Amino acid sequence: MSFFDKFKKRFKQDEEADQVQEKYKEGMKKTQGVFSGRINDLLARYRKVDEDFFEELEEVLIAADVGVTTVMDLVDELKMEVKRQNIKDTKEIKDVISEKLVEIYYGEDDEDIERLNIQENEMTVILVVGVNGVGKTTSIGKLAHQLKQEGKKVMMAAGDTFRAGAIEQLEEWGKRADVEVIKQSAGSDPAAVIYDGIRAAKSRKADVLLCDTAGRLQNKVNLMNELEKIKRVIEREVPGAPHEVLLVLDATTGQNALNQAKTFSGATDVSGIVLTKLDGTAKGGIVLAIRNELNIPVKYIGLGEQIGDLQEFDASLFVYGLFADMLEESAEK
Repeated sequence: MSFFDKFKKRFKQDEEADQVQEKYKEGMKKTQGVFSGRINDLLARYRKVDEDFFEELEEVLIAADVGVTTVMDLVDELKMEVKRQNIKDTKEIKDVISEKLVEIYYGEDDEDIERLNIQENEMTVILVVGVNGVGKTTSIGKLAHQLKQEGKKVMMAAGDTFRAGAIEQLEEWGKRADVEVIKQSAGSDPAAVIYDGIRAAKSRKADVLLCDTAGRLQNKVNLMNELEKIKRVIEREVPGAPHEVLLVLDATTGQNALNQAKTFSGATDVSGIVLTKLDGTAKGGIVLAIRNELNIPVKYIGLGEQIGDLQEFDASLFVYGLFADMLEESAEK
């Protein structure tokens, strides 16, 4: 059974499933252009699967910021699968590439790695980190809206007290999502704000507390120390928390996003990635690089600017978005 057939079987066709698929397909147009366009060109120029074909395929994948290490792993897997299935014709390799991309994303894990670690019958604390300008505060607001739509009582703590306008920005998102924001004045101790947020969330019996944090201090060391301090406060006040540490990255920065992930994961035990602005870049392959090289799952992707455009990540839908036109074209033949 081909990847496309498996995909259609898994995602039963109904209005909601169709809308999600369309969001992925439309939101990943730019990355799809790099993948589908260049791979189609590659398949048109090569009649057989040989070493020259694989060399050019590596270049296509690297151009989409999949990452050199991930590309080498993927191509090695493809070579073994081509040999196992005795594939000679390049037309047969599209499905193999699709399947291997999903396999390399999950590795030994199952699909639950993409779900938020929401606690049953107790408050969930989610710490959100990332540098300024990546869409961190906006992502927190969108996530608050989504969790509230799911019936949860959500609160937010305005822990980014250093960036001008950050507190007001989170307050505005609080109004849009109809979620209470705990704050102090600009320049206050971020850890103290998070402490207040936890106390308030406990007293109001909130299901989820989303904690915003600073994206820049005087230097990287100061920022990481501040995040570690906040994490200690959370751990002290809520044993077992934070239940998620979400790192927000800007997909348009490509490999720079991977470097940021390495820096933050060293200080805060990042448990998941929120990848913003995926609809505005051809570098969507960074999703695979982050997962394969750092073993951190992508939990949400930004596919637009509206409050409902923060999408739960699914590797199969992501690969479908990459190859949608090619896969649908093959299925019709």
